[in-house]
Amino acid sequence: MTAEEPGGRSIGELVGEIGQDLAKLFRQEVELAKTELREEAGKAAKASTLLGAAGFAGLMTAVLVSLAAVFGLANVMDAAWAALLVAAVWAVAGAVLFVTGRTRMREVSPKPEQTIETLKEDARWARDLNR
Repeated sequence: MTAEEPGGRSIGELVGEIGQDLAKLFRQEVELAKTELREEAGKAAKASTLLGAAGFAGLMTAVLVSLAAVFGLANVMDAAWAALLVAAVWAVAGAVLFVTGRTRMREVSPKPEQTIETLKEDARWARDLNR
């Protein structure tokens, strides 16, 4: 004897459909998590690229402009003091670039927030279904 619902489907068929729906839901959640992680990885890559480019540009600029500034200032003060003054200016510039890059890196979220929220909703839905 099989128990049938008014629609003509057995409980086994209904349970099978629920299993299929849960499997589909799980696959969709996994795909959503992958998408979110790809987006966050893209943000991290862009921030890292900016930090690397800033470091390289800063190095090249610091070397060339520092030499020119030291030679220019050496005309009005001792060359050692001129070199120290130029180095201090570039230290400030480097600090500003570092703080900017660090701030952007902190904006990157490694957690797939949307996926976590939908999984919580799915868990609530499943609990309500079992009541």
